[in-house]
Amino acid sequence: MTTAGSRRTFTEVATIYAIIAAIGGFLFGYDTAVISGAIGFIRQLFGLEPAMEGWVVSSLIVGATLGAAVSGFLSDRFGRKRMLILSALLFIVGAIASAIPSTVAELIVARMIAGVGVGMASTLSPLYIAEIAPARNRGRLVSIYQFAVVTGIFVTYFINAAIVRFGDEAWEINYSWRWMLGFGVVPGLLYLLLLLRIPETPRWLMKQKQEVAALEVLERMNGREAAKSELHEIVNLKEGKEASVTELLRPGLRLALIIGVVLAVLQQITGINAIMYYAPDIFKQAGTGTNAALLQTVLVGIVNFVFTLVALWLIDKVGRKPLLVVGAILMAISLAVVGYAFQAENVSGMLILFFILLYVASFAVSFGPVVWVMISELFPTRIRGRATAIASFSLWFADFIVAQTFPILIHRRTGIGPAATFWVFAVIAVVAVIFSAAVVPETKGKSLEDIEKMWVRK
Repeated sequence: MTTAGSRRTFTEVATIYAIIAAIGGFLFGYDTAVISGAIGFIRQLFGLEPAMEGWVVSSLIVGATLGAAVSGFLSDRFGRKRMLILSALLFIVGAIASAIPSTVAELIVARMIAGVGVGMASTLSPLYIAEIAPARNRGRLVSIYQFAVVTGIFVTYFINAAIVRFGDEAWEINYSWRWMLGFGVVPGLLYLLLLLRIPETPRWLMKQKQEVAALEVLERMNGREAAKSELHEIVNLKEGKEASVTELLRPGLRLALIIGVVLAVLQQITGINAIMYYAPDIFKQAGTGTNAALLQTVLVGIVNFVFTLVALWLIDKVGRKPLLVVGAILMAISLAVVGYAFQAENVSGMLILFFILLYVASFAVSFGPVVWVMISELFPTRIRGRATAIASFSLWFADFIVAQTFPILIHRRTGIGPAATFWVFAVIAVVAVIFSAAVVPETKGKSLEDIEKMWVRK
């Protein structure tokens, strides 16, 4: 008989493994935030034009898109754990190379290498957690990944600020950005060392017909009786059988693929990383001074951090779908008001700040964590790696489009201006409300096998 104390022990084991895997999200968050502090100095040192500046920012995203694209096939073949270890190695190499370039081309290549690692981790970290987590805690545990992302963003703002204080203006331009980018070696090494301590996922082990090893891991997660029951479910669904990507185009699973890809794209094109990458520039456009803009950017990081904690508490209580719908409604309202504030004359910059913070809070409790949870749990194990990779590839590609186009769109002379840009994001958020309400299923409390059966019945 499983006691309350033993159940708590099993949950603790799963949580430890989830936290280790989620450090890949910290690497994602680190690179999201570090470039916002470094790009100004890189611009001055190399005399970057706007298009090249956007390319330096988005080069990591290009690498991440490639990493996401190959991660599914590689993890299905070689295992989730091994590919997570490879992602950590790539991030370490990329961080070192980013600290020592003498040309912009070398910097771009270095960031692409790091990006491949980040893209692989962004796909495989949530997938790994979903495959080792008990159903009752899966939403919360997978959400740790998004919490790690925002923690990386939050911490990096302070790391950047601390590094800048070490020297004068000349030192800042020539060296501070190198320390900012190179400091990524620290979380990369930590990630690598801790990954060596975690097991392979039981569902991948079953694909390789390693039933004894799979049962041993399941017992660590859920206890002996629950482990036997879960293993029985996996066996009944023939999880060890290989499947091709074309299976995703069959009725039922085709809908799962559409939901995963659309949610991934909507997460990005509602504008979150436009704010994360370019927050200081947005606040300056609202008439805020440089120092105040940097302070307001820190507030964005704090709100993102706090409300992601709220999401960890809510996701297995309220469910995925309600969070998506309510969050998207608040995002749409916030973006519309920000657009109005930029359009109207004599509107306080504090109004823009308030609604950007409301937007970030709404995203942090909804599309931020929930999308990563859902794309990690929607698909059958025999195809989960490749299907999750398709969704993650779509997410990173959408992120690249936003990163490249936002500086052009927001420019008042060469683009449509900040007001129209935020209104476009608001319209997309309305689409997100409709899609979430009408198409997205609720997966709260369901085992991965129950979710697979749901698609089989369709």
